[in-house]
Amino acid sequence: MSRRKAVILAAGKGTRMKSDLPKVVHRIEGKCLVDYVVEAARGAGAEDVCLVVGYKHEIVEHEIASRDVSFVLQPEQLGTGHAVKCAREFLGNEGQTLILFGDTPLITARTLKQLSEYHEKNGNTVTVLSAKVDDPTGYGRIIRDEVGAFVKSVEHKDASEEELLSHEINSGMYLFDTAELKAALDLIRPNNAQGEYYLPDTLTIIKEKGLKVDAYALDDATDISGVNDQDQLAQAAEIIKGRG
Repeated sequence: MSRRKAVILAAGKGTRMKSDLPKVVHRIEGKCLVDYVVEAARGAGAEDVCLVVGYKHEIVEHEIASRDVSFVLQPEQLGTGHAVKCAREFLGNEGQTLILFGDTPLITARTLKQLSEYHEKNGNTVTVLSAKVDDPTGYGRIIRDEVGAFVKSVEHKDASEEELLSHEINSGMYLFDTAELKAALDLIRPNNAQGEYYLPDTLTIIKEKGLKVDAYALDDATDISGVNDQDQLAQAAEIIKGRG
């Protein structure tokens, strides 16, 4: 297996939590949300882990239990692509990079290992972790052709009427060939409704080079669920307690 690193995006404020604390340091069973993500990444073979921090980053750096991680600062939030660019030096030039979110405590090493196995077996340059959901409103959509092959990932705000019919969502989690990720990051532009640098734009760039881009679809979206408010925090806590 290639050397693997993980970049965890943890810069957001999380205004819907109705709290002054950065979202990723809210706790379940005594552990910060982002600690669960670090554990999953390590369990899936990530030797080095970097957190991209921003809002009240001193608190994040102080509160998390994971002491053997790196931190890079994203001084202003200009999109997921910009966040990963901030971690450029950490990435290096070889092996693979997992991209994860600090507010998804339900992600498991098992799911990330399955993503990895699918990635390796299919000879992919990048694999998106996706899931089929009943209500995909607000999520980026995975678009496939008539034979089920990956075409692109499109943000909800930028999707056409037809594209919005897709119920397969982009979780925002990926496994990339690191060298190709870095090359594609140099080419993304903020040409979208939000004026942000979108990480999914790297998928199109990589695909247009003739390299293999694919999505690994989960039947159950539980593992990729994010925590955006206190209700979702309580739901995630119930699931984690249930896992024992």
